[in-house]
Amino acid sequence: MPTTSPLPPEHGGQLLCDRVIALRKKRGLTLDQLASACGVSRSMLSQIERGRANPTLAVTLRIAQAFGLSIGDLVDQPWTASTIEVVRGDDATHLFRDDRECRIRTLSPLHLEKSVEFYELRIAPRAQLYSAPHFEGTRELLTITRGRARVIAGDNECQLGVGDSAHYHADQEHTIENDSEEELLAFLVVTYE
Repeated sequence: MPTTSPLPPEHGGQLLCDRVIALRKKRGLTLDQLASACGVSRSMLSQIERGRANPTLAVTLRIAQAFGLSIGDLVDQPWTASTIEVVRGDDATHLFRDDRECRIRTLSPLHLEKSVEFYELRIAPRAQLYSAPHFEGTRELLTITRGRARVIAGDNECQLGVGDSAHYHADQEHTIENDSEEELLAFLVVTYE
């Protein structure tokens, strides 16, 4: 059961208070929105932010998950954490899709805010990657490093070769087609407004 006595300043709970406030404000969330996202009452979140409550591990976990973080990332002091994050090439947890026609590997850390995503795409010869419209304001930047591609976004299309990049609206139907007899290798950056 969380306590309601104020936390002493040297207590690690003060770091949690400051971190929750900073993350909530950075993401433009109200207390009500954060409460809805993590399943913790607004009043409990308010007490945590004011240093008036020491949350249980379960409550801390729910708050961390709402921000896309682990408990360690939520409560770690910034100067003790490594500033380098590595996504290993053989890490299967980063495979978004892997089948006969297409392999999509996430290159950005999975816990990052979802305003930017970075992918490696491998599309088999003459295969295609079709995507339904994403959220309004979504854009994609595709760069070809091997093979040839045809990009179709809504009523527009273009041909791309090695070294070419295309930036297009992804809030409409869009397709990346491998236009060659070799595997297409490309990098894709997705941005959300």
